[in-house]
Order: sequence, then structure tokens, then C-alpha cells
Amino acid sequence: MMRGTYCLIIRVGETSYLNVGRLGRVKMERGYYVYVGSALNSLEARIRRHLSDDKKIRWHIDYLLAHENTIIEDVIFTADKRRLECLISNGLENHGSIEGFGCSDCRCRSHLHYYESFEVAMNAILNVMKELGAEVMFLKDLKPFF
Repeated sequence: MMRGTYCLIIRVGETSYLNVGRLGRVKMERGYYVYVGSALNSLEARIRRHLSDDKKIRWHIDYLLAHENTIIEDVIFTADKRRLECLISNGLENHGSIEGFGCSDCRCRSHLHYYESFEVAMNAILNVMKELGAEVMFLKDLKPFF
């Protein structure tokens, strides 16, 4: 079973307002968001859950992924045994980070970060992972597990 940290690149098709659990009403701009998470038991199962449309709303990210204007465009991850979730998220933090999103169990400002384009989001993830010396893998690398 693989363990590690993952980044979901999520496209929001239209600016929308979402009710996100205790965070309340959150404005999601049209564009791309990177959500950073970790799976210390089964990385494959966690990614599979995020990609599924059939799940109980449990975490902040579930509210976003359940919205009709959103789709996961790609998943970038590392099976690095180090706990990199907060380091990656802090490296991605920018003016468009959604305060309090996905970080109720840590001291980070956010685990959801906004980018205007897919390419900029992808490059930001790759740069942060490279800086941390993490081996980068893509969704296509997980296909045998699906």
C-alpha cells in the first residue's frame, strides 16, 4: 500500500458560491485550484475516492468536488514517506488561497490555492515538489491500481 501526498488540480468552470461545512459560504473564482492532501494509509484509495462521484460529503474538498461546475483535471502525487502535505501547501500559498480550507488539523492558512491556468498550477506543484526533493508521479502512474 502506497502512502504519500497528493495535489488535485481542479477546474472551476464558472465563478460560484459554495457552502463548505463550518467554513460557510465560499466564493470560488472561475479557474484552477490546487488542493493538497495526504494519505498515510492508502494513497490509491484516497485518490480513487476523490475521483468518485459516489461518496458521502465528509471533508471540505468533498463540497467543492460535488459541485456541478468542478472537475478534477489531474492528480500529481509523491509516495515520499515524509509528511510533505503542509510543506507543499505552504509552497503553493498565494493571494488566491482560500483561508481555512482543508487545514482544520494543522496550522496552515489553507490547503486550497487558486491559479488562473492549468499550466501555472501544474508548474507551481512541480517546482515545489522538486525543491523538496520529492519524486513526482501522475495519475497515469496509478492506472494499474484502478
